[in-house]
Amino acid sequence: MQHEPPLWLLVLITFSGTLAMHMFVPALPNAAKDLGASVAAMQMTISLYILGLAIGQLVYGPLADRFGRRPTLMLGLAIYTVSGVAAAWAPGVPALLVARFFQALGGCAGLVLGRAMVRDTAQGDDVVRRLALLTLMMMAGPGLAPLLGGLLSASLGWRSIFLLLTALGLANLALTWRLLPETRSGPAGSSLASLRRDYLGLLRSPVFLGYAIGGGCATTSMYAFVAAAPFIFVNDLHRPDYEVGLYLALLILGMAAGNLLIGRLVGRIGTERLMVGANLLSVLSAALLLGVVLAGELTVWLAVGPMILFTVGVGMASPAALTKAVSVNPRVVGSAAGLYGFCQMAVGAACSALAGLGQDQALSAAAVLFAAGACAQITFWIALSREGRRGGAA
Repeated sequence: MQHEPPLWLLVLITFSGTLAMHMFVPALPNAAKDLGASVAAMQMTISLYILGLAIGQLVYGPLADRFGRRPTLMLGLAIYTVSGVAAAWAPGVPALLVARFFQALGGCAGLVLGRAMVRDTAQGDDVVRRLALLTLMMMAGPGLAPLLGGLLSASLGWRSIFLLLTALGLANLALTWRLLPETRSGPAGSSLASLRRDYLGLLRSPVFLGYAIGGGCATTSMYAFVAAAPFIFVNDLHRPDYEVGLYLALLILGMAAGNLLIGRLVGRIGTERLMVGANLLSVLSAALLLGVVLAGELTVWLAVGPMILFTVGVGMASPAALTKAVSVNPRVVGSAAGLYGFCQMAVGAACSALAGLGQDQALSAAAVLFAAGACAQITFWIALSREGRRGGAA
C-alpha cells in the first residue's frame, strides 16, 4: 500500500514554483537602475520564467514516469535552489536572465509532480478535492507574490527576493528528503521507447487535448487581467499603484471560494457537470466585464466584481479539468500532468501577450478572457463527447 504524501508539503512545493514568477515584478525598476539595464530587458526575466515553466513541464513528466517522482522532484528543487543563489548575486542582466530561466526549470518540478503524486495516491472525488488546493496555490502566485516582492524590494533591495526564494528552495529540498515517499506504483518505470509512444498518444488524443487546452483557457487566461491590471487601475481608473496588489489579492479569494465549492459539490453533482458549469460562470463574468468596458462605465468595483466571479469559476473548473486530463492514460500520469501544465503556461503566456495589444488595456483583457472562456467551453464539450463515444464503444 502506498503512503500518502503530506498534502501541506505538496502545497508548499507547488506554491514556490509560481511564487517566483511574479514576485520579482515590483522590483523591475529598481533592478534595472542597479544593473544599468532597460526596463524592456528586465521584463525578459518574467517572459523567460514563463518559458522555463512551460518547457520544464514537458521534461519532468516523462522523467518522473521513468525514474520515479521523488528523485525527479529533488533534482528540480536542487536546480531551483542553486538558481536562486545565482540570481541573487547576478552581476548583470545576462547572468540574471540565465538564472531566472533555470529557476523556472527547477520550480516547475513541483507543479508537475505534486499533481502526479496526488493522482498516484488519491481515489475518486478525493482527487478533485486535493488537486483543487494545488491549483489554488499555482494560481495564487500572481496575486500574492507582488505584495511580498514589493515589500522586500522597498525595504531590503531586489536581491533579497532571490535570497528568500533560495531559503524556500532549501526548506523544500530538506522536507522532501525527510518526509516525501515515492508514490509511483510498480518496481520500475517504463522504457523510454514506451514512454515516447504513450506521450505521443496523449498528443494525438482528442480527449486529452480537449481537457488540457480547455483547462488552460479556463484558468491561466486570467493572466491577461493580471498583466493589464496596473494599466487599468493606475492609468485608466487613477488609483495609486500600491492598490493594484490588493485588488489582485481579492481574485485569489474568488479562487479559494471556487475550490471550497467544488470540494463540497463534486460528490453530488459530478466532475463533468461542475467543470462545464464552472467555466460557463467564467464566460458570463467575462462577458459582463466586456460589456461594462464597451459601455464606458468601468469603475474599480465593476472591474474587480466580475473578475472575482471569473476566478470562482476558475477555482472550480481547473481541478476538474486536470483530474479528467491525467486520468486519460493511468500509465503516464506524470507525462499527462506535465503536458497539461505546459498547455496552461502556454495559454497564460499567450493571453498575457494578447492583453497588451491595442490602446485600451481593459478592452483587450476583457476580450481575451471572453474568447478564452468560449474556447474552453467548446474544447470541454468535444472532449466529453469523444470520451462518451469511447466509453460506449468499450
